[in-house]
Amino acid sequence: MNNTRLTSFWKIVIVLCTLVGIFLSVNMLFYLELFGINPIQNAYLIFLLACFLPIAFIFFPAKKKHTSVKWYDIICFALAILITIYIGMNGERIIIEGWDWEAPFVPTAFSILLWALLLEALRRTGGLVLSIICLVISLYPLVASSMPVGFLQGQSYDFLTLARNHIMSANSVFGIAYTTIGNLLLGFLVFGVVITRTGGGDFFFNLALSIFGRTRGGSAKVAVVGSAFFGMLSGSAVSNAVTIGAMTIPAMKKTGYKPHYAAAIEATASTGGTITPPIMGSAAFIMASFLAVPYYQIALAAAVPAFLYYWGLYIQIDGYAAKNNLKGMPKSEIPSFWKTLKEGWFYIFAILIMIFFLAVLNSEGQAPYYASAVLLIIAMIKKKTRLSKKQVLDMFVDMGKVLADIVVIIAGVGFIVGALSATGVSFSFSRELVAAAGDNTFLILIGGALTCFILGMGMTVSAVYVFLAIIMAPALVAVGIDPIAAHLYVVYWATVSYITPPVALAAFATASIAGASPMKTAFQSVQLGSVKFIVPFFMIYNPAILIGRGELWDTVISIVLSMIGITVIAFALEGYLLGAGIINATERTVLFIAGLFMFVPLWYFPVAGLILSLLLYFYKTKGSKNYFNQDKGQEV
Repeated sequence: MNNTRLTSFWKIVIVLCTLVGIFLSVNMLFYLELFGINPIQNAYLIFLLACFLPIAFIFFPAKKKHTSVKWYDIICFALAILITIYIGMNGERIIIEGWDWEAPFVPTAFSILLWALLLEALRRTGGLVLSIICLVISLYPLVASSMPVGFLQGQSYDFLTLARNHIMSANSVFGIAYTTIGNLLLGFLVFGVVITRTGGGDFFFNLALSIFGRTRGGSAKVAVVGSAFFGMLSGSAVSNAVTIGAMTIPAMKKTGYKPHYAAAIEATASTGGTITPPIMGSAAFIMASFLAVPYYQIALAAAVPAFLYYWGLYIQIDGYAAKNNLKGMPKSEIPSFWKTLKEGWFYIFAILIMIFFLAVLNSEGQAPYYASAVLLIIAMIKKKTRLSKKQVLDMFVDMGKVLADIVVIIAGVGFIVGALSATGVSFSFSRELVAAAGDNTFLILIGGALTCFILGMGMTVSAVYVFLAIIMAPALVAVGIDPIAAHLYVVYWATVSYITPPVALAAFATASIAGASPMKTAFQSVQLGSVKFIVPFFMIYNPAILIGRGELWDTVISIVLSMIGITVIAFALEGYLLGAGIINATERTVLFIAGLFMFVPLWYFPVAGLILSLLLYFYKTKGSKNYFNQDKGQEV
């Protein structure tokens, strides 16, 4: 979005819409009934759309080259407000009189118009491909009964009934995915903007710099840890890559990393933010609603796989630094750890408050608002972090953009859920998938991974997840897979496209910063992020690795074995074995196989993997009186 597009008038309009939306959320989640406002659930959700759909037409231009708000943007803005407020005001009549099936002329006409407005807003926010996919699938119920393929056949609807069902039922646009925004996700997005706008991103980056800056290849390790911190707050891979990459990539190049390798490190690290608790991508919150479990259980289960992802990346960049004799950053460029912690302790405090409300008090919807309030109060008291009036205004404008983006995308993706649910195809598809695979879990997993990857090229992670959560996840659960493991599997594979060719949005973004070849960066990112291809299968076959999904002892053993496995695989991928030096292609292959053995849930495979790894290690170091010389005096 071009910054010149927003005049002072439109900024004020956006801030007002954003404040009203946040007020509605707080009023609902805290049961305040302020000013006598207490809408029923469906009206509340529609009113949220009334706040954020209109401003999507102001934020996101119809064409990228447009640098000002056009007359048709204003018409879309006005229509979106008029229609959503009208429908919201009739929330009770929709339920009592069954408007989702039979409705008067005006709400029926408004349903058709809102359908079109949502698809246009989706094109502007999520891209043309996602908009077309949602359009085609939203029209699918018109021909469902005529489909030639058995498992694609379902109940058909006429156009007007379909329009009413999409907009005024609780199964489509305002279904389970969108309900998650109103009841849970919106507050976390607000917290993410508040913590970054008050300086949280800089704090966590400096904290990582103070801890890892002086270690071997320290600039790359700072990029990994800093991106993990920032990514878990924003949940956005591309914005994380661009924001943090502007700081880390030049530093990595300066300390000896090749441009494409530096860009790949940042892209891979940034992509991990969508799977890293406590604030993961929006898909994790929708998952909690689909599974009807508290969000903290999802976050807890995702913690170890996310750590393994970053651990594998960390080991590889350390090996690269060792092979190329890359040193740490100069002491003069590294901030004091204690000084950094003293200046920014309240960011950690705010996150701890949020975790307390999530895990102890079980107040999921309220938790991020409490944390945001505490953070804002402390930030405004401290002179160094105090926001000016302009900064406060910009913070709410930024908040409006983030919320408009996610509200439109999730509402648009609701068309997919509504169409597949209304026709009954979502149930038959998963049933037929199990039958076609002959109850073979591995075949279903491979099919799901390929589907996630392909869809991820043109759809957001949330969109891919919602689609496969109703198509593939039930098939996995049907063959005995742990439900949380099945849904996390989908999320992991949905994020793979950020670093894999031909799309690789995060890799291409960082390549432009580094001045490197985009495709070379993408292929390097695939190597560095290889853990993301392995861990999802381990989650399926050994769900004990997910904290809370198995017995404590099984979880501990699984975590230990997976850490050893990822470490060994990372050594193989980078071609460097700590304490033994550079290894050849044959040795790398042996190590890689040994690492994979650690993930097989049959005791003799991990034992064989350990033996193979140790034999290779002693073979490489045999005859050397001091085989640690290569790593002596260098911090890992």
